Amino acid sequence: MVNRAVLAHRLFTGISRRHLARLVDELAVPWQARVEGRRQAARGGARKRAAGAGARHQLVFVDRLVATLIHLRHDLPHSVLGLLFGVDRSTVTRAIAEIRTLLAERGCAVPDRPGLRLRTMADVFAYAQAENIELRLDAPEIQVGRPPAGRGGRRAFVSGKKKMNTMKATVIADWRGRTLWTDTLRPGRMHDATAARNEGIVVCFQHFPDVEVLLDDGYLGLSRDHRGQALTPPRKPRPGALPGRVQQWERERHEHSSDRISVEHALADHKRWKQLTRWTHRRDRLPDTYRAIANLVSDRTINA
Repeated sequence: MVNRAVLAHRLFTGISRRHLARLVDELAVPWQARVEGRRQAARGGARKRAAGAGARHQLVFVDRLVATLIHLRHDLPHSVLGLLFGVDRSTVTRAIAEIRTLLAERGCAVPDRPGLRLRTMADVFAYAQAENIELRLDAPEIQVGRPPAGRGGRRAFVSGKKKMNTMKATVIADWRGRTLWTDTLRPGRMHDATAARNEGIVVCFQHFPDVEVLLDDGYLGLSRDHRGQALTPPRKPRPGALPGRVQQWERERHEHSSDRISVEHALADHKRWKQLTRWTHRRDRLPDTYRAIANLVSDRTINA
């Protein structure tokens, strides 16, 4: 068995020991509740022996959490993690599946509000309106494996922009590049604006009229339908426009790009985790993985 603190410090460099302790305190009770729930369902009723009787876990909760964090950060194979922790590969696989789901359900941290988490787009808009914050929104794409030939929906993952099979997420950040929310991932063929609409951004614009969101050129439809709230770069002047008009357009476009660059920095923080550089596992596990990583990255901004 390895020393958990040393392993977390040396292999999982994106998290401190204090952060690890907070995660243990936050997730241990929900994990234990799910374990007892599965046991009760398997028994068909309440337990018949006193608490503490029966077999012990080969991999305690702290080790399960650390193994999941290392897997998310460095994408180490389950068999390697099994050797590190002295258990079978299947034990690590089950542990990662359990902890990854718990991490994905936490929601993103709110700057300067310890204990408060944002889990829906409506939560983000409500927070932005209450704090008078201008939001930034973008849709990163993660390369995924190509579905087998003959399987239905194969073309849905082909991205017209990347020219490869991808899945895309909708990410919202604030003016300092701190991640506030990310949605469930969608096939790469879906348009960025369509993905945002499916997540309910139109309803959020209607209920929170004071919130402004900086967007790129992929959201011109939202800008047209929600003027003054969905802010996209200014349109390029027509050929033959006066030099003063062209210079003004270049200046305004540069200012818009400078204001929106913070969300690009947030996406770069996500893709520093090796699993998001290129996804090589099952596609149905990517949504929970992306949300888990985004939530962990947002934890660093609580007191930023």
